[in-house]
Parts: sequence; structure tokens; C-alpha cells
Amino acid sequence: MKNTVILIGRIAKDIELRSTKSGNDVVQFNLAVAREFKNTEGVYETDFINITTYNQTAKFLSEYANKGDLVGIKGRIQTGSYEKDGEIKYTQTIIADKVSFLAFSKKDEQKKEPAKEETNNFEDYENSIAMEDISTDDLPF
Repeated sequence: MKNTVILIGRIAKDIELRSTKSGNDVVQFNLAVAREFKNTEGVYETDFINITTYNQTAKFLSEYANKGDLVGIKGRIQTGSYEKDGEIKYTQTIIADKVSFLAFSKKDEQKKEPAKEETNNFEDYENSIAMEDISTDDLPF
């Protein structure tokens, strides 16, 4: 069996590149992932999942990713623990090996929006897809 996770969600805040003590590039962020079902009030709830990525992927994200971008993540779950005030705390994060852009944030779409006559049908189709309508079968990897 293999530890593999695939998620689709929106980046919850702007990406900040940092370096580890050993000099590797690292990015840590939250991915807002909508649940596939509605709660008792008929609303789709959202989970905010901790994502960490390193080196080339981290550098790429720091240059091109922004808050609100819809991305697909493929990676693995990593667990850990630490002690705080005599109590053991447990952690879980997703270590992302691959990140694919699926749609840009609304703010970025407006900045990159082509002149009206240049708009094509793909952009109209892409903007009509709701996040909850995308399943893992739609991922390109």
C-alpha cells in the first residue's frame, strides 16, 4: 500500500518562500478544500489542510501562486508529534510532490483578462466550473 493523497482546493493565503536550516526552499500554506456533501443546513463546509512543499515546487509556487488560485495537489500524509506544556501534540500535514494550477483567482483573472474579442470558449467553460463539481477523476495526474 502507498501513502498517496490527491486534493483540489484554493490557496487560502499568499505564498511565502522560506529556507530550512539546511538551505532547502520550503513553502507552507493552507489549502481550502470543499467537502463533497452538504451539512444539515444545506451548505458545503470547507476544510483547511496544511500543505508543505520543498525545493523546486516551493520556488515555483512562491513565484506564480496567489491566494484564491485553484490547484490540484498530489502528495503524501506526514504525521509528527511534539511536547508543549507537558502535553503531547500530534500534527498532520500533506507533503506535496506535485502541484497543478487548475484556475487562477478572480483577482488574477481580471488582471490577465484578454480583450473581449480574444475571449475563447475554454475560458467561459473554465469559469463555469464550481469547485465542488470537480472530482479526483478530473485531475490530470
